[in-house]
This record gives sequence, C-alpha cells and structure tokens, in this order.
Amino acid sequence: QVPLVESGGGLVQAGGSLRLSCATTISMFSVSTMGWYRQAPGKEREMVARINGGGDTIYEHFVKGRFTISRDNAKNSVFLQMNSLKPEDTAVYYCNTYPVPRTPWGQGTQVTVSS
Repeated sequence: QVPLVESGGGLVQAGGSLRLSCATTISMFSVSTMGWYRQAPGKEREMVARINGGGDTIYEHFVKGRFTISRDNAKNSVFLQMNSLKPEDTAVYYCNTYPVPRTPWGQGTQVTVSS
C-alpha cells in the first residue's frame, strides 16, 4: 500500500485554480504536521505550506495569500487549494510529514501553469 498518493494536478492558465489532494496511510496522521512540497525542473524540492495536527498553518512567502492548506483527519487527507496561479508555480507537488519527511515520497502530481 502506497503511503502517500497525490492527485489533482493539471494544466491551467495563469490566474486559474487547482485543488490538490493527498491521501495517506501514515501512522499517527492526526498528530503529524503535514506539508506540501514542490520541485520544479532543475531545482531542489522546496516547502510550500504546512499544517499541524491542530490546524495551524504556515505558508512560504511565494504562495502566501494565494494557497490554502487544509486537512481532514477522519480521512487521513491533506489538501492544497491553489488560486491565482502563476507560471512559476509549475512543478511536481508532493505531500509528506514536516519537518522530517519520514515517509517514502509518492509520485507527486504535476501542476503546469501556462502564461
């Protein structure tokens, strides 16, 4: 059973929106801080946003005000609502625990934003 499965990516024009989902089977999910990460071509993977078990959220400056992270502990799922997308948001998006990604990375979901 794959512990992390991301979905919801796609091709969208600049200014558009997407909603990403991450289904997990990790243990202690409800008390784990979960993060969305992304990796653009030729760049290192970077943190985008994170949410702790209590629902407190932190966003990187480049997505603040545009992206919203949320979770459903009953469904072991994490979500990322992405609005006002920019071409520089183009990347493969992943979810994992934070600060230490303690689960093997999933395949991610590709987000492509055209100008």
